[in-house]
Amino acid sequence: MSKSSFQRCITGEGLTGHLVFAIAAAAFGSSFQHGYNTGVVNAPQKLVEKFINETYFEKYNEMPSDSVVTVIFSVMVSVFCLGGMLGALGTAYLAENYGRKGGLLLNNVFVFIAAALMGFGKMARSYEMLIIGRFVIGLNSGLNAGLSPMYLTEISPVHLRGAVGTIYQLIIAFTILISQILGMPEILGTEEGWPVLFGLIIVPAIFMLATLPLCPESPKYILICKGKEVAAQKALKWFRGTGDVHFEMDEMRNESQELKMVPKVTLKEMWGNVVLRKPLIIAVVVMLSQQLSGINAVIFYSTSIFITAGLSNQAAIYATLGMGTVNVLMTVVSMILVEKAGRKTLHLIGLTGMMIITALLTLSLALTPKAAWLSYVSVFCIIGFIILFASGPGSIPWFLVAELFGQGARPIATSIAVSVNWLANFIVSLGFLPIVESIGEYTFLIFTAILAMCCLFTYNKVPETKGRTVEEITAEFREKSTN
Repeated sequence: MSKSSFQRCITGEGLTGHLVFAIAAAAFGSSFQHGYNTGVVNAPQKLVEKFINETYFEKYNEMPSDSVVTVIFSVMVSVFCLGGMLGALGTAYLAENYGRKGGLLLNNVFVFIAAALMGFGKMARSYEMLIIGRFVIGLNSGLNAGLSPMYLTEISPVHLRGAVGTIYQLIIAFTILISQILGMPEILGTEEGWPVLFGLIIVPAIFMLATLPLCPESPKYILICKGKEVAAQKALKWFRGTGDVHFEMDEMRNESQELKMVPKVTLKEMWGNVVLRKPLIIAVVVMLSQQLSGINAVIFYSTSIFITAGLSNQAAIYATLGMGTVNVLMTVVSMILVEKAGRKTLHLIGLTGMMIITALLTLSLALTPKAAWLSYVSVFCIIGFIILFASGPGSIPWFLVAELFGQGARPIATSIAVSVNWLANFIVSLGFLPIVESIGEYTFLIFTAILAMCCLFTYNKVPETKGRTVEEITAEFREKSTN
């Protein structure tokens, strides 16, 4: 991106009041569910496990073993990701038939169902209600993870696209921290309070339902999918705060004309067409690099990891809060860096640093019994891991997918990539505790190996998309496929 373009990004040129309002309405109401429900199970883990123990005894008249309680809790944690994967598969259908904005609004039905199941699960003496509720809110979060970045990308000017795309991850980071703070014993991390903690997901849903209807649908969707040029121009003027939108309208018209000359993109076409297959593989691997880095193992079980490292229960909780704070701050920094350093560079730096840190974390956890002071090295490793994750790999995959594909292929490509992200998330969250029980601290070496492979792939295959239009990026893939 040119210097003048970067200056426009920093000064906020093009960031109108209407655009800010639309970003807040779409991103907060959607990514809140993703982040909050990722982190909410962490702090009250012991309380929920106690509830599982009690209700299991009431149901079967026998005390469950620790491993049974661990499995049930792990299922409760990981079924959120399974729901997310299935929800993501529906992204293309909702985006095409109801629009980006319409899909986001309709998706809130799942929030009210999940809030009722999880909020009243304790009263009903049913841990099964908690599991089903986590699955349902996973469906909501999976759809949000595809629809929200798509909407944000399509309503943003090119020079702000990366920064605006980062907002989805910023709110995820922020709401993970909020869930951890609210889950403290002094607030809602109590016997009476933890059901309220799970039921609070209804608040951002109400916020979205009150604000997003006031915003227009994505102008690209209106023009390209619905063929309504006047309505698209009106929506674009609303977002830009000016009537001078001729250049962007011309770009959208050109994209619309190109799409009319090619058949509708199907799942078979995505794989059979080399022009689409290459960016699809890149999108999938970038999503895998985010989740198989081990980030959600750290987030879901950070308190347990800190206790294993030798910290007291109280110190572990505060260390987890410190980790969440760092995550938020570094995601804010990445909003600026992503338009200066570029997507590929930041993603590669983050992956490389995380690879080194997981190796160091394994070493410090293994040697802590012999040298207690190494427990603090483990804490610093985890915080360093979070810093590197937030600087690039945390946010870039969410909007990079939308940048790699034109309007015709974007919904189905997003649906595939986001579902793969959630599948990887599910595998890590379900398998982490059982693997830890088998090989202990050496579990993180698995992530080290995966990160090494992802570094090589990113260096060799991922293109830089900073400051380039979607049309320029897709043209590059088209050119490479003919060579």
